[in-house]
Amino acid sequence: MFWGGLRLAATLLTAVPIPGNTAAHGTPDRRTAAAAMYWAPVIGLLLGTAAAGVLQACRAGHTGPLLAAVLAVAVLAALTRGLHLDGLADFADGLGSRQPASRALEIMKRSDIGPFGVATIVLTVLVQVSALARAEQAGRGPVAIVAAAVTARLAMMLSCRQRVPSARPDGLGAMVAGTVQPLWGGILVLAALAAAGAFGWIYPAAMAIALLISLALTSLATRRLGGITGDVLGAVAEVAAAACLLVTAVS
Repeated sequence: MFWGGLRLAATLLTAVPIPGNTAAHGTPDRRTAAAAMYWAPVIGLLLGTAAAGVLQACRAGHTGPLLAAVLAVAVLAALTRGLHLDGLADFADGLGSRQPASRALEIMKRSDIGPFGVATIVLTVLVQVSALARAEQAGRGPVAIVAAAVTARLAMMLSCRQRVPSARPDGLGAMVAGTVQPLWGGILVLAALAAAGAFGWIYPAAMAIALLISLALTSLATRRLGGITGDVLGAVAEVAAAACLLVTAVS
């Protein structure tokens, strides 16, 4: 279960190819799905470190903070196959339709993206890039992007806590919804906040605010759709990352 959870987390949350035949492992059980969610912040740490490396390389190349921020955010999108951004767009289209839950879920399942989705992606990425550029200008860029990547996956983990149902009987939401025990989830959040605090108070503050926003978004999805889906998890991740970066940009 331990290594199975790490493998599942890497498969679900990154575009990094995993050696071996993934299909041979079969459908993961609930314990493995829970383990994957516990591993999610670690995956975020690895992704954030890669993006921070891009920022450091841009510093060496004197590209300026704006281009550095664009490249760092682009790397995160590439390493996740853009799945979280796609989920954000689908979630925005579903909510923006103002249709009943069943109809909204149908809209979210479509492969196309509507005007609400396009506008939400554009605005969210603009916030992420501009906030990271400002944080980089203030000398906070590498730690800020790592904190944002970890926070995004912590938000996903908290969205899968017990008593949060799945909106569909199948799919990613059904696999991971309700698998995370609040105690272990809380321990991981506190550990992440404590680690971030070693680099300055702004980082745990940004993470905490972003996580509160993600909880509110999960509550909205549960009330509006009847539970979470994979699209909701993607939306939660992107919004949490944007909120975290926005706070780190504050002087």
